[in-house]
Amino acid sequence: MELLRRMGLEDRVRAAGLPGEHVSMYRGATLSAPEFVRTTLDQGVVGREVTPAPGVICSQDVLEAILFEPAREADGSRIRFGTEFVSFTENHDGISAELRDVDTGARSIVAADYLVGCDGSRSTVRAQSGIRMDGDTGLGYYVSVRFRAPLGAVVADRTSASYFLTPPARGGFMAIDNDTHWIYQYPYDPDTEDPTAFDEAHWTEIVRAAAGVADLDVSVVDTSVWRMDATLASAYRRRRVFLAGDAAHAVPPTGGHGMNLGLGDADNLAWKLAAVLSGRAGAELLDTYEAERRPIPRQVIEIALDNAGARGGYRIDDELLLTTRYGSDAVVDGPSDSSIDPGGYTPAGLPGQLLPHVQFANSIGVGSTLDLIGATFTLIHGPTDSAQWHDQVDDAARRGHPVTGRHPLVQDASDDPWDRLRRLCGLANTGALLVRPDGHIAWRADTPASGPSLGDTLATLLAKPS
Repeated sequence: MELLRRMGLEDRVRAAGLPGEHVSMYRGATLSAPEFVRTTLDQGVVGREVTPAPGVICSQDVLEAILFEPAREADGSRIRFGTEFVSFTENHDGISAELRDVDTGARSIVAADYLVGCDGSRSTVRAQSGIRMDGDTGLGYYVSVRFRAPLGAVVADRTSASYFLTPPARGGFMAIDNDTHWIYQYPYDPDTEDPTAFDEAHWTEIVRAAAGVADLDVSVVDTSVWRMDATLASAYRRRRVFLAGDAAHAVPPTGGHGMNLGLGDADNLAWKLAAVLSGRAGAELLDTYEAERRPIPRQVIEIALDNAGARGGYRIDDELLLTTRYGSDAVVDGPSDSSIDPGGYTPAGLPGQLLPHVQFANSIGVGSTLDLIGATFTLIHGPTDSAQWHDQVDDAARRGHPVTGRHPLVQDASDDPWDRLRRLCGLANTGALLVRPDGHIAWRADTPASGPSLGDTLATLLAKPS
């Protein structure tokens, strides 16, 4: 959600998702069972403000429609629907991709500098790149049945995000709006069942039985057969080809971080590609994508597998990915490897970590330190030695390294956000934090005179000597 906040989309996504009070887990014999258990989300330390953008559960089809709008406004002419990726060839100059119009069968060729495979768990891009998936497959087989039915009154006293059915019932429900839009997850045995042969009448009876409402008015929208895997791509890059999202990792849904990981991949890779293609960074910067992103789903997969085997249920850890800390050549004095910390999130402002959230009092347009992050690098500093830091920002820009200097201004005499931020980070009053476009801290310095200059540091981070 912090990523979506940076894009200016947080309010729209939050309005389209489930209300926070619905984020619970239900267990019962049917959806309408008189006896049930409802467990609320474990949010760790109650009232702890570690982010201005707490998590929200939003259906993927709804989220994609929201994400489409800024993409269309940026350059809608380059977005193609009803188009299939067929194949690609690669040479030292770039990529040539063959596309097919699914309605007419017409084929076309698109030239590009790079190719990013975001084409799901059965990725054609990954297969043609010769990148294998490592891990466990066939952990479960399911059909996602998307349907409409008037169930709002049925769940009014038990509203949850996920409704797990207890044996002998099978599967469970996922709420889209806790009213008329739903998904039923139907587990099946591929050796004894062929769900692709089920017609709408059969699915209607299955949903009615699981809901415990014999005459429920069910309208099946679509069905999707899927297999639960716990796999990770052996590489995230092969020359000019990159993988992101489900093409790079298949994560069991027990934990709710699959979509978050995909968004994190795109966020990490997008600014690096933009920097390289604009000439502001050397191509070596792209090598840091795999170093930073691949270790994260490896840990998330382990957590999801533990959740899947937990008899007493599991919790959705809303703070887990806030603990992400990168280690690569795109971070100065960072850790040797990228990782997350399942033990919990402690904001510290260390290199590789996300910029900590500090709330602004009586602010206009800026409610958090996170709102200071821009499309290029951002240098956040205090009033002490401010002129020297601005000189370094100007020098870096002259050398071809755009960076924005930001000083959190005091909005209230009793509130100094810079002082709170620098104390949280253990930083001197004369210090500064250099933040990447994806919100991660690339470098920190105690004074403008300590260590390499800002311009030299950016040249190293961007693999672009000046």
